[in-house]
Amino acid sequence: MVCALGIEGSANKIGVGIINDGKVLANVRRTYITPPGEGFLPKETAKHHREAILALVQASLKEAQLKPSDLDVICYTKGPGMAPPLLVGAIVARTLSLLWKKPLLGVNHCIGHIEMGRLITGAQNPIVLYVSGGNTQVIAYSNKRYRIFGETIDIAVGNCLDRFARIIKLSNDPSPGYNIEQLAKQGQHYIKLPYVVKGMDVSFSGILSHIEELAEPGKRRNKRKKQQDEPEPDYSQADLCYSLQETIFAMLVEITERAMAHCESNEVLIVGGVGCNERLQEMMRIMCEERNGKLFAIDERYCIDNGLMIAHAGAEMFSAGTQMPLEDAFVTQRYRTDEVLVNWRQD
Repeated sequence: MVCALGIEGSANKIGVGIINDGKVLANVRRTYITPPGEGFLPKETAKHHREAILALVQASLKEAQLKPSDLDVICYTKGPGMAPPLLVGAIVARTLSLLWKKPLLGVNHCIGHIEMGRLITGAQNPIVLYVSGGNTQVIAYSNKRYRIFGETIDIAVGNCLDRFARIIKLSNDPSPGYNIEQLAKQGQHYIKLPYVVKGMDVSFSGILSHIEELAEPGKRRNKRKKQQDEPEPDYSQADLCYSLQETIFAMLVEITERAMAHCESNEVLIVGGVGCNERLQEMMRIMCEERNGKLFAIDERYCIDNGLMIAHAGAEMFSAGTQMPLEDAFVTQRYRTDEVLVNWRQD
């Protein structure tokens, strides 16, 4: 039995979670929300995390009804992510490790998402679709590694959604992607957009550029000369959001299905912040049922970045004997999923 405290702060959410032998004891977090039309910058995000993190550590211990002496290990997100916010979590984790005399472990952010999804859903060996603001990957486990079968070749799917939300000035509260999802439910007309799948990889930057021109006619770069009486098409925000979701989610379903066929798998697990999207879950569920497979998905408590997933992945690593000296407790903005030796899985 391992009792672990985890700290996650790779992007605009700062979270602290505590888990004991697979039982959730605490999962608290705060989100840095910017005005409509604005993204979050590393410096300001790190300032938000610094102001919130100590209160979250105290709140997690109170919610779990534990003392620092009850913990076995302190875990933090080592990467990938934005460096200044990552450093906040790493510095606090190192400090707590020294103060409380507890072992310290750095956790891969993506591995945290995967292991949290497996714990909550009970999925055994699924094809994993990891979709978030900074990552888009199709993953399968093999020989002690989570192998990447396909990924984005430019921007992540969540980044595409977030940037389009900024273009049309949607609120960032609770998140841009959530507000696009709600607006898309009002869409009635599908607008054809570029569909870019290259083998097992996908591309979203061209789709974003194209739909930005549709949303803001003044930015259109169409070189075709228009007749003077030819009207400019007028697209509603709801139809644009609906069309964007349908297109990019279809791309994700396609590469996930191809990975299922290659691995002869009948399970799919969706993790990451975009995995909360009900339309993505619905489209993926239809595909799985057509293949006599099963979809596993989790809600926003565990899909969105949280400290609990870092605590759980760290507890699995700790149970398997993984150790990390203090001098290795740094952060890295680029930390590939397949770099991690998954020594806690025996299959």
